[in-house]
Amino acid sequence: MSAESQEVHHEEGEHQTMTKGRIIKVAVILSAITAVEFIIALLLVPKGIIPIQYANPVYIVLTLFKAFYIVAYFMHLKFEKMGLALAIIVPILFIIGLILVLTNESYHWVNLRG
Repeated sequence: MSAESQEVHHEEGEHQTMTKGRIIKVAVILSAITAVEFIIALLLVPKGIIPIQYANPVYIVLTLFKAFYIVAYFMHLKFEKMGLALAIIVPILFIIGLILVLTNESYHWVNLRG
């Protein structure tokens, strides 16, 4: 019986790390990043203030920041052990690198056709 009560107490301690204030803080950060993306997409790019070639990498970086906050806080990965975090983060970084390399390669193949 004491083992069960320790497990319940351990689970409650884990969930106490995400307080209401922290959830609101992360939600405000995510909203601010989204607002910046909308300003870039709806105001700066159409008016020619920022060229699309510079806006796309900015979108990617801002989206990665949002993905970090979502994974770290709402999926509680920030509160997990480092081994589990690395087991999830390292493959994602390889996938992102693969996407960037393939995107660059696709531009090369498109230019060969024209």
